[in-house]
Amino acid sequence: MSLSASSSGTALVYDPQDPAVRMDPFPLYRRLQDAEPLHWSPVLKSWILTRYDDVKQVALNRDMSPDRLTPFFKTLPDAQRSILQEVIRYLNLWLVFRDPPEHTRLRRLLQAAFTPRAIEGLRPNIASLVEELLDRLEERSKTQGRVDLIADFAMLLPALVIMDMLGVPRDKLADIKAWSDDMVVFIGSARGVPDKYERARHGAQQMSGFFRGLIAERRAEPREDFISALIAARDETAADGPERLSEDELVATCMLLLFAGHETTTNLIGNAALMLMRNPEQREKLQARPDLIVGAVEEFLRYDGPSNSLARVVATTHEMHGATLKEGERVFAMLNAANRDPRQFEDADRLDIERSPNRHLTFGQGIHFCLGATLARNEGQLAINGLLERFPHMRPAEDEPEQWMDALIMRGMRRLPVDLV
Repeated sequence: MSLSASSSGTALVYDPQDPAVRMDPFPLYRRLQDAEPLHWSPVLKSWILTRYDDVKQVALNRDMSPDRLTPFFKTLPDAQRSILQEVIRYLNLWLVFRDPPEHTRLRRLLQAAFTPRAIEGLRPNIASLVEELLDRLEERSKTQGRVDLIADFAMLLPALVIMDMLGVPRDKLADIKAWSDDMVVFIGSARGVPDKYERARHGAQQMSGFFRGLIAERRAEPREDFISALIAARDETAADGPERLSEDELVATCMLLLFAGHETTTNLIGNAALMLMRNPEQREKLQARPDLIVGAVEEFLRYDGPSNSLARVVATTHEMHGATLKEGERVFAMLNAANRDPRQFEDADRLDIERSPNRHLTFGQGIHFCLGATLARNEGQLAINGLLERFPHMRPAEDEPEQWMDALIMRGMRRLPVDLV
């Protein structure tokens, strides 16, 4: 394992591909916090930050830019740039990769459609989908015994919610999931996938083409869905008169909502279920008092959250922890490490569904605070309480361990085999 025993005097090395680190990165995060809060990873050729205050500062600091794709793309050989050209065309329009003033304009337009009232209006559909999927899960368990909680529930719920929200037909689920899987190996910074550029191109081409067609349909015949709302969104405060999203921005935003709206929430639900199965006293407390679910979801987001890190590029050379961070260097601010920093959280490595206060950083800070936080919280609350009520004795399969995804930006499982009874 790459965390290098302190007794040996060897240097700490953060390598996210180490299987032991992928399964449980928190012992290494703690050692980095204590010994090297600003760590240079020779494996990633990037700076790694693990303390709460530092990670929060990166999220708020204009010396750090979220536009990590443009400098990366410029350094690629011509052949690789050709492969990724279509991917970068759309990803560079994603809100999460943009700096002000472009970020400010885009967020204002998205908020015109992504209102709290509109998100709260989705809750009945989420509750209905939870019950429908739990029924399917129960039937699958009866016919085949063991189930995969990720593929059979945690992935399906947020994917169907976001598809319904956008007005995407449910029979496109298999295609949507395949395209998203192709893109996640690139966006999530997977390091063990040799053809990830080709897969990302395929996923981006298929998804963008699909949404371009759907947007054309909504222009001709608007409906009560978010694509129609995005088309109609106007920024009346713009200096040069009302602004709207361009055609490419509409396509890119639909891709972002679909991708981010289900990938991270899948991880939230899967990680939370595993946490409760490993902490039976907390599960019993939540089963006895389902009203604790709001705070419980915040603790799941803190304890082993769905977003492992924020990726930034140094925009202005500056000093930190006695080192010089040079313009253009990459920085990974480890959210999950910050959320277990004992300098911020008492008994940080203990799952406590009644923890208060709980100022976790999972949804980011400042202008880049997650636009879909309320939706993710609603889905997590309804999904977890539904699972506990329906399957109070659910447990991990003893002979089939969970499989954690190869990703630096996200944190979640590809498989979680469970026995429901």
